[in-house]
Amino acid sequence: MFLILLGPPGAGKGTQAAFLAEARGLAHIATGDMFREAMRSDSEVGQQAKAYYDRGELVPDELTIRMLLERLAQPDCAGGCMLDGFPRNLEQAKALDSALAERGQAVDQVAYIRVGEEDLIERLGGRWTCRGCGAVYHQQNSPPATAGRCDQCGGELYQRSDDQPETVRRRLTVYFRDTAPLVEYYRQRGKLAEVDGGQDIEAVGRALMDALEPSTSAR
Repeated sequence: MFLILLGPPGAGKGTQAAFLAEARGLAHIATGDMFREAMRSDSEVGQQAKAYYDRGELVPDELTIRMLLERLAQPDCAGGCMLDGFPRNLEQAKALDSALAERGQAVDQVAYIRVGEEDLIERLGGRWTCRGCGAVYHQQNSPPATAGRCDQCGGELYQRSDDQPETVRRRLTVYFRDTAPLVEYYRQRGKLAEVDGGQDIEAVGRALMDALEPSTSAR
């Protein structure tokens, strides 16, 4: 069983992927973790990826696929996996399909967490961090008792550069340009299950379980 979880930044992919992987008894493969593990290893592909990373360059899709296939060959992936953060573009999706087909395997189903852009900006752009103790607040979901001050230590709250609305908008622009076309790619192949990500975490989790049930029960 090979499942993919898609969704824009702020959609809660990491939380839901971990939940789904545990519920289905699948390995949870987060791309960032996979990259870090590969670059810490002595494998040829990991060291090649590290060379790109050290130069500040993007790791080519072909090398990323090779890293992923090495990861899929590990024992915990014998029953399949939940891919979180991969593929990121159409080229990677097509390369993944080809690589799996050579092994007699295929992506079974793709879940997409749908969240509106303005909701994403509110989620991602509303986070504030304490300069003193590092506590994190959200101006809508978990605001401090006193604006601009930490409840725990009284320290000043500030907004990190990657949490500022302008930066958030740029991140979303890149996502919708490069990754969103994957939704249509998998929809055309009859593999897409789409859920409303505007609900609370538990409701989104239940919706994902229900949406993926036909695929899992058929196997």
